Amino acid sequence: MTREDGEGAGRGDGRGDGQGDGGADAADVPAADSAGGSTDGSAGGSVVGPAGVPVDGSAGASADDRAADPADDSAAGSAEGSPADFTAEEVARARALRRAAVPVALGGRAASPALLLALGLTHGGAWLVGAFGNGWAVRVVGAAVTLAVLPLLLGLPFAARGRVVRARFGLVTQGWAGWAADQARGLAISLPLLTGALFGVYALAGTTRRWWAWAALGAAAVTVVLSFLAPLVFEPVFNRFTPMAPGPPRDALLALAARDGVAVRDVLVADASRRTTALNAYVSGFGRTRRIVVYDTLLTTAEPREVELVVAHELGHVVHRDVPRGTALGALGSAAGVCVLAALVTWQPLLDLAGVPRFADPRSAWLLAAAAALGGAVAGPFGAALSRRVETRADRHALALTSAPASFIAMQRRLTLANVAEPDPPRLLHLLWGTHPTPAARIALARAWPTKP
Repeated sequence: MTREDGEGAGRGDGRGDGQGDGGADAADVPAADSAGGSTDGSAGGSVVGPAGVPVDGSAGASADDRAADPADDSAAGSAEGSPADFTAEEVARARALRRAAVPVALGGRAASPALLLALGLTHGGAWLVGAFGNGWAVRVVGAAVTLAVLPLLLGLPFAARGRVVRARFGLVTQGWAGWAADQARGLAISLPLLTGALFGVYALAGTTRRWWAWAALGAAAVTVVLSFLAPLVFEPVFNRFTPMAPGPPRDALLALAARDGVAVRDVLVADASRRTTALNAYVSGFGRTRRIVVYDTLLTTAEPREVELVVAHELGHVVHRDVPRGTALGALGSAAGVCVLAALVTWQPLLDLAGVPRFADPRSAWLLAAAAALGGAVAGPFGAALSRRVETRADRHALALTSAPASFIAMQRRLTLANVAEPDPPRLLHLLWGTHPTPAARIALARAWPTKP
């Protein structure tokens, strides 16, 4: 999806206001190597599994290194696509990356929820927060610090190992010092946001019995606000942007946007090569702040027509108003999630397990986080299924706008190979975490697209 949709907001990942993609977008699945928050400043055209390997879209292993989950191996050219699109060696290389990432993927995927459940459903979390002192404010701060830092520390070994695996496949260009700095930047963003959220929730819980209603409204409002602020606040933290030099490439992208009826302020180049070899582009911002952003890796690797097709896909999200719709859906989902969480965390048997007398006690924060983690895991596959429908529509828009199915196929092949993604990944993996159609399905769509006489 385009980076306007607010999906990346507040995650400290540098993806800013949504998911850009080189014809797809990066996974919204927490990466094992992002240790508590993706900090890649990236996102490629493919979805990645729980630790970092692209599992569906045609591009973009995330710059901060992700990997995949175990599932059945699949054949190279599915019934949807043609085996001739990718050689046996190319498919074997992508499969090898996935297999190498499985152990770290499983560990990284399970580590944070296991920690949250272990401390949230026992007296451990309450004890940890209580150790900060007896004051209400001190305990809220203690809850925020422990919830932000401990999962990060637990995930770092998995993150580092996943990064090593991807580096063996040529997907990492960033040094360890830069990677560590990104982790610190992610924490510097997530900790204040988490602290503010907990202060709001526990202030309401201690004031009114209908705290959940106000908290739901607040969650919806924060979702909307962050979707607007992210491109202005978070993106510059993780990436440097420079205006694209005047010339035919820039003119072609501006003309493409004008032909599509989308007003953009500028065309920027992101210095993605500092972190990754992933290829990507996206549309960022709202209204007068909207701009086309292209990874420098894409400009130096792809043909000009292929770059236009990547951007045309992103323009499709703008034309179909996927951004405001996604933001509205995210706001409604946040509000509904708060209501469900409120019912769980005020249930006395769970409070007894957590060792707190009532939810208004900030020592219940680990219980709240554990319930939220479980809810997110359950909702994830449904969100992925919806995203695949939206991304397929954007692919159709790109083909209709450019009338270049052959170039679309070439683009999908280039992105898939550059990011060592499987053309037709294991079905279970795709259903659980795939937010885009598989490369094989996207190529099949272009191959069946009618060409102008």
